Amino acid sequence: MLVIRPLQENDLDDLYAMAQSAGKGLTTLPADRELLQKKINHARETFNQRIAPEAGLYLFALEDIQRKKTVGISGIQARVGLDEVFYNYRLSVTVNASKELGVHVRTPTLHLSNDMTDTSEICSLLLSDDYKGGGNGLLLSRCRFMYLDEFRKHFSEKVFAEMRGVSDTQGRSPLWDALGTKFFDMEFSEADMLSGLGNKSFIAELMPKYPIYLPMLPDSARAVIGRVHDNTAPALRMLQSEGFNFNGLVDIFDGGPVVEAFVHNIRTVREGMNRHAMVTRKPVNLDVPADERVMVSNRSFRDFRVTTLPIDCIGPDTVSLPPEVAEALQIESGDPVRLAPLKDSGLLTKHSYRSSVSGGASKWQS
Repeated sequence: MLVIRPLQENDLDDLYAMAQSAGKGLTTLPADRELLQKKINHARETFNQRIAPEAGLYLFALEDIQRKKTVGISGIQARVGLDEVFYNYRLSVTVNASKELGVHVRTPTLHLSNDMTDTSEICSLLLSDDYKGGGNGLLLSRCRFMYLDEFRKHFSEKVFAEMRGVSDTQGRSPLWDALGTKFFDMEFSEADMLSGLGNKSFIAELMPKYPIYLPMLPDSARAVIGRVHDNTAPALRMLQSEGFNFNGLVDIFDGGPVVEAFVHNIRTVREGMNRHAMVTRKPVNLDVPADERVMVSNRSFRDFRVTTLPIDCIGPDTVSLPPEVAEALQIESGDPVRLAPLKDSGLLTKHSYRSSVSGGASKWQS
């Protein structure tokens, strides 16, 4: 059984091992024990409500209960750009025209932007290679949308994600080589790492404030603007299926796209349902395909838990849970739980309709 829960102190070793295996590119989770420990501490302070809500960092671990091992992590940054200025490039068009000469030129341009300031960001998604597939990545990513929906007052109405841009196996970025190296005396990996850790003051000090005209860049650099790394393509497709769209902003280092959505429009949020738990001794086959499972959460702010159940466990107004699942979710019979689809199959919505037609229509609440 795999369960989502808040990141804990004893997750450091597993988190460090995953960060080491991830290599370059995941700048928010560097293979540095001291920095990872600081993130764990920040997350613990957040869940314990010891810091201001806008400064919160919500990091969730995916735990293999049987092995007592953390095999994945994902997160939400409550607000960006409040302490350190948050930068992106906005893709735009500059028009120059002369009636006298009969010239009308449209030039694609990059403008330095702080548009995402005070917006919530989903971030830090990492899954162990041994656990990829079977819907585990979906659970790790979509659990964040259940949390956003449950505790909306702590987050902005709109959320975004910065997607990893194109770089080669050595971690070199075509956009950085063509642009960043002209203003920064450092390698792409170093600059991206500093940015990911929140040390963005050097950007304001060194980055040109004037527009960047794309025709002045080489073809190799222009070709990667707004594109994602091959390893990030599945994550982008998942976000697109949830309702996230490219907003015209790109990362200032590698040109990766920024995608955004309003919380109330996210698919996991729209298709979510509330129920009450019923712990039962009736055997339940938990080993079913991902497209026959749904996510179930305990709706707790401090001790948030999420796992998956077969769709057959859902009744008109209750969810039947075997004792081991109830224990993992830290809930008892009668406690409120929330459901959300795991895959984009529409299974939960169809099941809801069939159950309501069979006699439970008045009891189904979205």
